[in-house]
Amino acid sequence: MLDEYMKSLSKIQKLSRKEEAALWQAYKMEGKVSARQKLIEQYQLLVVREAVKYPIQESLVLDLIQEGTVGLMEAAEKYDPAQGVAFSLYAIHRIRGRMNDFLRINQKEIPIDDQEEGGWFQMLESAEEDAFSVADRRMLSHTVSHAMDRLPEREKNVLCHVYLNEKTASETADELSISTAYVHRLEKQGIRRLRGMLSRIMHERK
Repeated sequence: MLDEYMKSLSKIQKLSRKEEAALWQAYKMEGKVSARQKLIEQYQLLVVREAVKYPIQESLVLDLIQEGTVGLMEAAEKYDPAQGVAFSLYAIHRIRGRMNDFLRINQKEIPIDDQEEGGWFQMLESAEEDAFSVADRRMLSHTVSHAMDRLPEREKNVLCHVYLNEKTASETADELSISTAYVHRLEKQGIRRLRGMLSRIMHERK
């Protein structure tokens, strides 16, 4: 069931940058539910890819996908395209938060350090057309890139590894010669600092 679902997602037609921008405008400015649905569909694979990183039973992965989709919808509701932050970067934290909350409630939370990338995850990697790869290429708008240039070097390196290069915490730790716990700490610090700088950068450009 999960395999078929992931294969169907990999076949979703990818939106161009202009098409996605038009959908955000239709949703945010005109309140079109159909535009919102297309955006959720476009980024559904982002949810699935996050869920399948957890080495858990397939039935629980499906539950995680449901929870992550709720996070995705919450992110779409609160997202402001005018801020210049790529939606994938904005949404991933709500998606992960929803999943981790679900795992905590069920007393089955799995530390990020122990994640394994295999099985379903590798199937997604080999898909001919991967919508999330497109999201990755769009991840940093000029505004976010400008803000990242102001980050401390280690925070910037961690964010680039995790969000641009899709490295796991363990891989990032190995490449940067630091602990995985430090990777998570730098990631949180970098995101927090990035969010603070974005509002100032946008103000400077007005």
